[in-house]
Amino acid sequence: MVWRAGFEGYDLIGDVHGCGRTLVRLLEKLGYRAEDGIFRHPCRRVIFLGDLIDRGPSIRLAVSVARRMVDAGEAHIVMGNHEYNALAYCHPAPAGSERDWLREHSPRNNRIIGDTLKQFHAHPLEWEQCLAWFMTLPLCLERDGLRVVHACWDEALIGALRERFPDARIDPDFLVESTRQGTLAHRIMDRLTRGTQMPLPPGMEIRSGDGFTRRAFRTHFWCREPRTYGDVVFQPDNLPEGLEHHPLDARERERLSYYPESAPPLFVGHYWCQGVPALPRANIACLDYSAVKYGRLVAYRWNGETRLDANRFVWVGVERAGAA
Repeated sequence: MVWRAGFEGYDLIGDVHGCGRTLVRLLEKLGYRAEDGIFRHPCRRVIFLGDLIDRGPSIRLAVSVARRMVDAGEAHIVMGNHEYNALAYCHPAPAGSERDWLREHSPRNNRIIGDTLKQFHAHPLEWEQCLAWFMTLPLCLERDGLRVVHACWDEALIGALRERFPDARIDPDFLVESTRQGTLAHRIMDRLTRGTQMPLPPGMEIRSGDGFTRRAFRTHFWCREPRTYGDVVFQPDNLPEGLEHHPLDARERERLSYYPESAPPLFVGHYWCQGVPALPRANIACLDYSAVKYGRLVAYRWNGETRLDANRFVWVGVERAGAA
């Protein structure tokens, strides 16, 4: 790895979810200063892990800060599932479809994007520009010895994506295709931005902390030989009692991805971690620590190391919604 003189490394920042003021505080804590409306550091660059929008009180600020940095070359970013959801929610379905939009305007989906649409309501041109910018965001990133994806690095699916889009930036045709169950585009988008969802046994469900009832749970991708649900569950909500020891069958194991210990350092968001930031493995860091739920907005200061160090986490707390 050869870096330009004076460059120290990247600061990777997890899911902001509309906590724009908290993002400004984190950038300032990391040594970035606003110059002409753009946060800059003399020796470092930021990489955002996606999910800038939804839920928080200062969504427009969060998008503006990140977009200005990216457009100025001071930061990079990958697409999160919430940017993807917004694109599909606001994109008309093809003629002849049974629905009007690529993403159904159901009560659940309306609720997820509701804060974003409300905060942009008086700024329709700005929202259209944001959607156009979201379409330019890559689904994954490899740079200077590190890898970044919002939810899950699946080597085979990323290879298939890059055969069509070498820079991992999709086009409108792929967006439409990705909303059709069973297509390769759907598999790629779902795995990279949402990870693996493992269905619960019939009749079981989870009432999650964000108020939704779920019949599947999120899994991770760094267990070499998983045998039970407890080996792969990765979410803040507990499994129904007794399910941690429920055995994975062969079909369920086939659904899972695996990221080798020998692979380059990987940074993800998405998983709503809680508590003090920790590393699940020496070459994997999750940076989503539930900022919008009064958790932490977390960064990792990467200086080129192949084995990550928990001492390099930096964060600021989110104490109340009005200050986020």
